Amino acid sequence: MKPSSSTPRPLRPLASIIFSSRWLQLPLYLGLIVAQGVYVLLFLKELWHLVTHASSFGEMDIMLLVLGLIDVVMISNLLVMVIVGGYETFVSRLGLEGHPDSPEWLSHVNASVLKVKLAMAIIGISSIHLLRTFIEAGNIGSPNSRFTETGVMWQTIIHITFILSAIGIAYVDKLSSASMQAAGHGPQAERH
Repeated sequence: MKPSSSTPRPLRPLASIIFSSRWLQLPLYLGLIVAQGVYVLLFLKELWHLVTHASSFGEMDIMLLVLGLIDVVMISNLLVMVIVGGYETFVSRLGLEGHPDSPEWLSHVNASVLKVKLAMAIIGISSIHLLRTFIEAGNIGSPNSRFTETGVMWQTIIHITFILSAIGIAYVDKLSSASMQAAGHGPQAERH
């Protein structure tokens, strides 16, 4: 009796061990969930600080605290992308097809898409940090300044490097997608 085409054939022992090793990543994703919980606590602490001191803070202080809150949210978004997208891509399917709360981006996530999305998220986080630095740059040279001119310059250079890296990743991804489609392996080829 032939096995049906929908029944996967059993893996050889070595292939089974190698394929099963992907489950070693599970504790890493669970650890990131714990880290996200820590970020939720940090967000609530900073929000409480903002609300309880709003009347005594100046506009600049409020703006810096709000940027800090946005920064925490963006890092949390990055964590969600890594946890959900990474687990779905590298460990196992989540089985969210048809679920009303399934993220839109998850339907077409793969390692390349995840890299580009992560690069864009890192640029967003870097932008918030750089904006906070630029707001506080007026204090450079004063005794209570947290930044130096050299520090601001290096933050800017690092931010530009992130942008150039993201452009490079997106460009390489576009080239590889185009070559796969030309070879008949891409999404366009599957439709025909």
